[in-house]
Amino acid sequence: MSEHNIAGKKVAFLLTDGVEQVELTSPWNAVKEAGGEPTLVAPKVGKLQGYDGTEKGQEFDVDLAVAEANASDFHALVIPGGVVNADHLRADKDAQAFTRAFFEQHKPVASICHGPWLLIEAGVISGRNVTSYHTLETDLKNAGANWSDQEVVVDQGLVTSRNPHDLPAFNDKLLEEIEEGEHAGQTA
Repeated sequence: MSEHNIAGKKVAFLLTDGVEQVELTSPWNAVKEAGGEPTLVAPKVGKLQGYDGTEKGQEFDVDLAVAEANASDFHALVIPGGVVNADHLRADKDAQAFTRAFFEQHKPVASICHGPWLLIEAGVISGRNVTSYHTLETDLKNAGANWSDQEVVVDQGLVTSRNPHDLPAFNDKLLEEIEEGEHAGQTA
């Protein structure tokens, strides 16, 4: 049982085909165990193809199309990684706007692995302390972020981690930030 209690808190998980599935399922289960209500948000409704590294994994049912989703209906946002997922998501204008709205509303956002690519496109990363999969270091620095190679970095409601090995720390900080709620410094 989780030591965190986020009962009644609604958490959006934003992703598409090619997601690194453990970066979806691990935080999803952590949110559920802590009493939260996860919702899978994607560019299109239907089923999404998860991946385990480069191998096809499970399929996941989409709950809500991102174009119909409203950040006001959620307490926090989780952006899992996976190269293909993150590359497609960052080009999606609705995904960018949905993500930016969480920052404008000072709500917790957690992103792991390649997920922070979307934070760059959403224009919310400049001046923030972050980590990510190592190949994004230059991209994030060029976008004005303060990048460091750490298991988990928390910056006023923004939680980032590098890879699936960091999931225990990532999940713990995600739940902690949801418990704490809004942060004035969490802004676009």
